[in-house]
Amino acid sequence: MIVTDHQPGRVTVNVYGEFTLADYRELEELVNFKVQFEGPVDLLLNLSEMAGFTLDLAWEEVKFARQHAADFRRIAVVSSSQWVAWSAWLNRTFVEAEIAVFDSASDANIWLGEADEV
Repeated sequence: MIVTDHQPGRVTVNVYGEFTLADYRELEELVNFKVQFEGPVDLLLNLSEMAGFTLDLAWEEVKFARQHAADFRRIAVVSSSQWVAWSAWLNRTFVEAEIAVFDSASDANIWLGEADEV
């Protein structure tokens, strides 16, 4: 299950339990809408409460990242999982955005806020 929020220039997604393809498609729709009307956005993806993800979601993430390589300014991922950190590192090859992994949502928000101040 995901909970989404958005402000001007930013999309925030909190994942609880298993991250499914249906959840990811909801995220895609929100990002597509924001990019269409605002241009590139920041993304805060909080995976600290994620229990796992489905294989079809992983493939969809790769496809989406390739299709939207220039649609993100910064991507902040919150997770203590080494697998998630490795995945974020791998996604750097598909997107032009700065990507960083954080242990806490507050640190991720600070990092994203610094981008807003520039």
